[in-house]
Amino acid sequence: MLYHFLAPLAETYGVFNLFNYLTFRTGGAVMTALFISFIIGPSFIRWLKSMQAGGQPIRDDGPETHFKKAGTPTMGGLMILISSGLSILLWADLTNPYVWIVSFVITGFGLVGLADDFAKLTSRSHKGVSGKIRLLLEFLIAAVAILAYLHFTTDGFDTGLAIPFLKDYLLPLGLFFIPFAMLVIVGASNAVNLTDGLDGLAIVPVMIAAACFGFISYLAGNAVFSEYLGIHFVPGTGELAIICGALIGAGMGFLWFNAPPAMVFMGDTGSLSMGAGLGSIAVIVKHELVLVIIGGLFVFETLSVIIQVISYKLTGKRVFKMAPIHHHFEQKGWSEPTIVIRFWIIAVILALVGLSTLKLR
Repeated sequence: MLYHFLAPLAETYGVFNLFNYLTFRTGGAVMTALFISFIIGPSFIRWLKSMQAGGQPIRDDGPETHFKKAGTPTMGGLMILISSGLSILLWADLTNPYVWIVSFVITGFGLVGLADDFAKLTSRSHKGVSGKIRLLLEFLIAAVAILAYLHFTTDGFDTGLAIPFLKDYLLPLGLFFIPFAMLVIVGASNAVNLTDGLDGLAIVPVMIAAACFGFISYLAGNAVFSEYLGIHFVPGTGELAIICGALIGAGMGFLWFNAPPAMVFMGDTGSLSMGAGLGSIAVIVKHELVLVIIGGLFVFETLSVIIQVISYKLTGKRVFKMAPIHHHFEQKGWSEPTIVIRFWIIAVILALVGLSTLKLR
């Protein structure tokens, strides 16, 4: 809204020309979301505690160190949704359809996660909404978003798949692009959800990935930079940098309260929504495979669960002491801060590798 009200004043008052710059508005989105998080955080956490007498249910078969976290409230993702949502409304160009598509995905997956968190709290179990129902809702939201994207995009390569390290090449997927893009969004959402098992473990890699895709969105939406780097120019995607900025600011604000020992947990409300948001942005800017690299930590966490399940069903033996893999290291005796910080380092390394694909073509 600020863009629509203040940018037109630039002709009369030069200072308002700042609102025509994506970099300025992205920075504003970061600081606004962070400020809102700091303001609403304490009272929001008190409200969650009053509503959740027992806090988030702790798995009986989980690491023993987790039992001391009993009573910690969940649904902290609501704080992320509120702070980032208000920031996006304030700083983004609301006539850009991509802004609404990604916001729809974030909100829709957030509501699915909220229902799942609520079901866990009311049943006092770590089992929430049925997995089949949850996946059905997620794929439905993703399908609506992808169809909307195909409706609004004017690019001839909208159903093509860009390959990292290859310049000016798109693998034509045709109608298969729709299920593929849906899988990217749903997969990214659930991969972040699986990673969210330790204090601060998921939120920092999410912010790192959001920073990377904010940068990629800005470059892909700029004809000069995209031509120089040899990446595909996608008009209008620069505005998605503001959404990434809002997610970063909201993530930093949440981390303030989620740092060990956590005062609040993100819950599925936050992990599903932020993962889906990253997935939808990756699809729109034509960097789906780069998301696999930048979000490699989430991929490893997901693969550890898949490997564990397949191994146990086929052989009756477990490859890891416990899955996802961060619990495996807990069972091996690693302290929680050690696991979290080392996983953050891995996330940074993978992000740098992913960003290198922008130039190595």
